[in-house]
Amino acid sequence: MNIQTLRSDNIYRKVMQALQEEKLELFRQEMMAPFMKKWEIQHIPFKAEQPGGFDVIAMSNMMSYPPEQITNELAAELDLISTDSFWNECEDAVKKSLQLFDEHGIKLRQADYLFTIWLGNPDSPALKLNEGYSGDGGIPGYIICILAPNAFTLPRLKSALAHECNHNVRYQFIQWDHTVTLGELIVSEGLAESFATSLYGEELLGPWVAKTDAQTLNSFIKPALKQQLQLTGFHNIAPYLYGDEIAKLHRFNPVGMPYAAGYACGYYLIQTYLKKTGKSIAEATITPATQILDEIQQFWDEETIIGA
Repeated sequence: MNIQTLRSDNIYRKVMQALQEEKLELFRQEMMAPFMKKWEIQHIPFKAEQPGGFDVIAMSNMMSYPPEQITNELAAELDLISTDSFWNECEDAVKKSLQLFDEHGIKLRQADYLFTIWLGNPDSPALKLNEGYSGDGGIPGYIICILAPNAFTLPRLKSALAHECNHNVRYQFIQWDHTVTLGELIVSEGLAESFATSLYGEELLGPWVAKTDAQTLNSFIKPALKQQLQLTGFHNIAPYLYGDEIAKLHRFNPVGMPYAAGYACGYYLIQTYLKKTGKSIAEATITPATQILDEIQQFWDEETIIGA
């Protein structure tokens, strides 16, 4: 297993020192080009045909600083992700997460991994909803976490990395294509957060689960999602998975769902599955969603007790 760290702090410093008109392309080449295969798989253009069009920069701007805003004014924030100890801790979290599967006899199909940390923009509406941190690990071999570094987010980064590593492993074994269902994504997010808490404890439970109370989960989220498990098409799935506020930021139609509804539901669904079956989280990670959902059909109609 080869884990490569892209030290984004060094790239941010280069962009800080660059002339204003050079920042955009320098950022594109230094920060985004190493993830080229990921963008190709996701069909995200590396460079838009027209200025201001959708591409990897427009995508990253949703939660992180636009290249033109990477100036010396961000020096204090950048310092918080610039120490060797910070990057060593990040790499340790990635290594610990991936090695856990080997320890459970699961041979990973991906040998090479590249990860980095982007400096999150605290004014980003999407990042605000996520309490200042987020991640992207669905394409095997590539892991990105985004955070606005502060006393709340920094201790949670290792848990976020574990969450993304879990996605990275699952989609080495589970096929992802345009037919992916809401049920699969609910299961996937539940597995990822259950994996993170298995390593780092529920005290670092992500806001995408922790913000949901028992009444909302039992009375509103579960009954709604139960009826939509076979839903396909990301524009249809997103409001149920992320909630209306984030869906609207992506110009998807709202459906009346609260923040991260699918994440919270998925977490408690997987907790139910693990307790019922006695399976390890590693084994569950590579289990098809249909099998998991079949095993815990009672979850949808029984009361979920939060904190039990």
